[in-house]
Amino acid sequence: MGRYVVRRLLQMIPVFIGATLLIFLMVNVMGDPIAGLCGERQCDPATAAQLKKEFGLDKPVWQQYLTYMGNVFTGDFGTAFNGQKVTELMASAFPVTIRLTIVAIFFEIVIGITLGVITGLKRGRPVDTSVLLLTLVVISVPTFVTGLLLQLLLGVEWGWIKPSVSPEATFGELIVPGLVLASVSLAYVTRLTRTSIAENRRSDYVRTAVAKGLPRQRVIVRHLLRNSLIPVVTFIGTDIGALMGGAIVTERIFNIHGVGYQLYQGILRQNTQTVVGFVTVLVLVFLVANLLVDLLYAVLDPRIRYA
Repeated sequence: MGRYVVRRLLQMIPVFIGATLLIFLMVNVMGDPIAGLCGERQCDPATAAQLKKEFGLDKPVWQQYLTYMGNVFTGDFGTAFNGQKVTELMASAFPVTIRLTIVAIFFEIVIGITLGVITGLKRGRPVDTSVLLLTLVVISVPTFVTGLLLQLLLGVEWGWIKPSVSPEATFGELIVPGLVLASVSLAYVTRLTRTSIAENRRSDYVRTAVAKGLPRQRVIVRHLLRNSLIPVVTFIGTDIGALMGGAIVTERIFNIHGVGYQLYQGILRQNTQTVVGFVTVLVLVFLVANLLVDLLYAVLDPRIRYA
């Protein structure tokens, strides 16, 4: 196991460098970031040259990337164009988005897997058909429509929640935004769990467990569910980073100042340091989540061993 972890960590290095290089190049061709610093008027040549020199934009792109990566390994993600450290923006944004992601993942695991197990065991019955239709509707409706509808009904019309989340963004305030963020992924988790349960239910090891006279609950939990969760865990693991990076719409609807909000502001103002810094951390989140998912396979399926 230890050798496998070390090998995976070494494999993560070129992936991290390649992903950050690609993001750095893409962000640097979005346009001229200096143009947005002078307001509606165009910067005069002297001011533009001074600003480019101040932010290191007068150097070749490859040199900018090497300088940026050298600073990243020392914990310096650069300075935003408003003079604020990117690490300060991260310190205020990431805790909020992490809480939002925890709420979303909780809904995926509890509701998605529960509905998937129920429909997988009752395949072809009315409850199965109803859940399939419901998940199809959820997948078909865009997230911004679901978010705006819940905000209008629960926040404005009925007054059950606050239409906008406070700056503290407590777990209680993030329940509805978390449900909106997790809605599409929750539907996929339900369908994936249902399919996996229905297929593994006909496997030989399940028939053997039933023939041995084991209680139904133990057969489902200890044998059927553990093996059926492998593709579900894979999806949820990769979805963690997607939820954190893809929360732009949800955070805009509920006025949540998290990672999505900062990325939106950075793209809108062409603030390359902010965008690249936040995406760099999200790349690390993806890599770590994938590693943890691979290690969790051995826990779910004892037949899987890592040399």
